[in-house]
Formats: sequence, C-alpha cells, structure tokens
Amino acid sequence: MSKANKYTDADLQERSLLRATLPRHIAVIMDGNGRWAQQRGLPRIEGHRRGVRSVRCMVEECSRLGLQQLTLFCFSSENWKRPKRELTLLMHLLKQYVIEERREIMRQGLRFRVIGKIQDLDPLIQTEIQKTVSASEANTGMTLCLAVNYGARLEITEAVQAIAEEVRAGRIDPEAIDENVVSSHLMTAGMPDPDLVIRTAGEMRISNFLLWQISYAELWVSQKHWPEFREPDLHQALSSYASRDRRFGGLSETASSEIDASEDLTSIV
Repeated sequence: MSKANKYTDADLQERSLLRATLPRHIAVIMDGNGRWAQQRGLPRIEGHRRGVRSVRCMVEECSRLGLQQLTLFCFSSENWKRPKRELTLLMHLLKQYVIEERREIMRQGLRFRVIGKIQDLDPLIQTEIQKTVSASEANTGMTLCLAVNYGARLEITEAVQAIAEEVRAGRIDPEAIDENVVSSHLMTAGMPDPDLVIRTAGEMRISNFLLWQISYAELWVSQKHWPEFREPDLHQALSSYASRDRRFGGLSETASSEIDASEDLTSIV
C-alpha cells in the first residue's frame, strides 16, 4: 500500500464523482474469496491471500477519496465452523496483515480500530492488534476498522446486558434509555453509522453485520468476488450511492413540493 494523496475536486470529476455526494462511512462484506479460488482450481486459502490485495486497494482508494471511515467484515463469529486448517491460515493472514501494514497505516495517518470478540483470538494476534491500535491512536486520517470475530446479534445482546446492569445499579433510569444510550454501548460507540454497505460475490444478505448501525444504509451488491474487486468497482458503487434519494423515512423534496398545503385532508381521514 503506497502513500495515498487525497483527490482534488478535479480528480473526483475525472472519475465522475462529487465530494458532496460521497458517503462518510463505507462498510464492506468481503465475500467470495474461497469460491474465487475454487473456480480457478486453487486452494481456498489462496483466495484469502488474493483478497488481501483487494483490501490494500480499497483502503488506499477510500483514503484518497477522503472518507471518514472504512469498516471491513474480515471474520464473523460464525466463521469458526470452517475447517481447522483454513481457520489456522486465516488467523495467520490476519496477524501478518496487522504487522505488515502497520508502517503504511502510520505513514498514511490512518486510525486503526478493531471490533469483535478479540479476547477469543490467539494472544499473539491480540498483542499485534493492540500495537497497531495504540500506535495509530493520535492519527487524524480515515478510520480503518476491521470486524474480527464479530456478530451483530451478540453485540446487541451484550449492549442490552450492560444497560440492564447499569439500570440495576441505579446509574440509568429505564425511561431514559433511547437510541443514543443503546449506540453508546455498542462496539462501534463513537463511530458514525455506515452510509453505504457493499457486498461482493452477488450475495443478497446482511450476514449478521452491523444490524443496528446499518438501519438506514444504502446497499450495493457486486457480482465480482472479493479478490477481483478494485477501484473501478468502488467508483461504480459510489456513483450508484450518489444517485439514491435518501429519505430516512420521510419524503423527497420533489414529493413534498407536490403536496398541496391548502388541501383539506379531513376528507380522507
């Protein structure tokens, strides 16, 4: 990953993008590594190795675009069901990535975060993760967040348990519990919610990923497997995102302007 210089407005225009329409936070479900490898007669782990290249491209491009955060779903809490050899190699790749990319993370000024049940990982991996998190703490660039051994249902369950404990201790009034209280007890506390969720390999599901946080996120699915995903694919997703009418449960400006304010609505009640 080479040092990424931020795109100017002219650079963005060349790519048919506008700064004002870019999302703050993109979350990615990186799917299809194993299938990509199997289709080519390669071991599944080779797909994961090639997938790391896509991670590097994605991180660098999002940093150049000036996004606030990129969250990558690296390993779910359900992935422990995979064959032992594949799990061993996946954990090795994770440790290798955290160590090898540390210098580039610092050079680009990225803030490195990890969400998930990190305490269940090998102690050596935990140590390397913490080194990178600590080293990048004061950086002011894009936040790179890896979801490792992460599951949204467990995250929400643990948040509810923590809130219940505070209620029992008298630190929170039950009637004061609102969305902000719940959000502050999630693993993503302090992070912006994703505006755009990208999933590769054509899969049309969320897979227990950031269920609370992506309530109003736009979804974009690529037919490409993750090892094939590159900058033009990201730009395509961003162009699609820019064309969406994000209403958050309300009406678009066009629809609102069509309502006749003088109409007597009592006749339709």
